[in-house]
Amino acid sequence: MRRVAAVDCGTNSIRLLVADVDLTAPTAPVLHDVVRRMEVVRLGEGVDRTGRICEAALARALGRSREYAEQCAELGVADVRFVATSAARDAGNAEDFAAGVVAAFAEHGHDGVAPEVISGAEEAELSFLGATGDLGAADVPGPYLVVDLGGGSTELVRGTADGVVQAAISVDMGCVRHVERYLHHDPPTAEELAVALAEVDRQLDLAAATVELAGVRTLVGVAGTVTTVTAHAMGLTAYDPEVIHLSRLPADQVRAACTDLLHLDRRRRAALPFMHPGRVDVIGAGALIWGRVVDRVLAAGADDLVVTSEHDILDGVCLRLAADTD
Repeated sequence: MRRVAAVDCGTNSIRLLVADVDLTAPTAPVLHDVVRRMEVVRLGEGVDRTGRICEAALARALGRSREYAEQCAELGVADVRFVATSAARDAGNAEDFAAGVVAAFAEHGHDGVAPEVISGAEEAELSFLGATGDLGAADVPGPYLVVDLGGGSTELVRGTADGVVQAAISVDMGCVRHVERYLHHDPPTAEELAVALAEVDRQLDLAAATVELAGVRTLVGVAGTVTTVTAHAMGLTAYDPEVIHLSRLPADQVRAACTDLLHLDRRRRAALPFMHPGRVDVIGAGALIWGRVVDRVLAAGADDLVVTSEHDILDGVCLRLAADTD
């Protein structure tokens, strides 16, 4: 066993996975979770408008980074990889964030840990690796389309059941970006929804030009927007990752949950027992995007079941890190 850690800082949340990796498994490496954390820091607050990370967001993200660095040291992690995605790609002052992360991890014995502002293509591949690792054992048929719906970007990755990525793309749509650009009322107006939906369709047209949707057998959704929609569709009385992971829901049930979340006002969203407070203001935009993705993929011929995975880029980073350092 090798103990590794991955940190993923996106537009809305920062997350940590500490895992022991079994490289002796007969088919593929197996992760055993030690710690899995998620906090909403909204690093991308205002970045779409200003091109910079604001001071409050920077303080929130670096505060959590220091906590994660301390926890990695306490748990005896051998190797850490820190990836940063959409907001850090777009921000002109991303170097301030990077310097703070380097200092935090160096203080706790992990020199050289710096945020890697990975490309959209690598983000997509890592998400696919993490999301599909246990689909075969669960008899989920491929080819798969993995959709990682984030705060500032969405990755679509098509690949086979044996882990081969066939095509991938990252497009500039996400729950934080779409709220800041289009959905200003609570709940949003019909006019706002029409403009936002037109942009989702435009981005999905761009994606479909690179990632062929026809022939996909199973749509797999990952990340907080998708898991929250799934919790709503299942009527959960509390957020339960074990119930959500590898759940298979009829597309109509997923669409209904998306529509409901989109039209609820923030007060009623906040009252939902599974809703993370940091998602209350952006889940409507995420549901708008996810509902449209489901429509497009099923129209192209996928099975009428939507699979949700709690495993994603964090798992992919840990698996890749362990393989690279073996």
